[in-house]
Amino acid sequence: MSLQARKFYAKLCLPFQDHAVVGDAYFAAPVPDILLRLRIDFTRIIYADTYGGLRLATVHRDRGEIDAVALSFVEHGTFHRRDEAENTQPNTQHYGTFGGHHRPRRPPWDGAVVTELRDAIRRYSDVWFPGAWTASAPGRRTRHTIPPSCTVTVDRSSPRAR
Repeated sequence: MSLQARKFYAKLCLPFQDHAVVGDAYFAAPVPDILLRLRIDFTRIIYADTYGGLRLATVHRDRGEIDAVALSFVEHGTFHRRDEAENTQPNTQHYGTFGGHHRPRRPPWDGAVVTELRDAIRRYSDVWFPGAWTASAPGRRTRHTIPPSCTVTVDRSSPRAR
């Protein structure tokens, strides 16, 4: 199943200039000239080819993974609007997840609102890479740039925004 991972990570509008998407994983060096890297992967759930969140990890170049956290799509309201519109019930395979069953010519994560997820990634990166979020602002020019389509909007329909 094609996750279209590069497009999903672009939707998150992460500000890290030095990054790459390899397969379904996002790798970044948020702070230049240090040995720590950020890795983001999709987390699988018990259903085949179904993903329920993201796993963020801080990886030391020589020592390997030193910290990790899972961010659930349900806990961050990523698919709240989609699930409410489609009357998808909690505790079912498709609630707060995405996978192989999706509309033709649409990404598997169609309907995702990533504002809270992006905020959680920022909070995590602020712990391990202090100042990297603001230092990687769009004004800096390197080989990667932040797409102009990255305007962050607040989802006021999310249960957390109420």
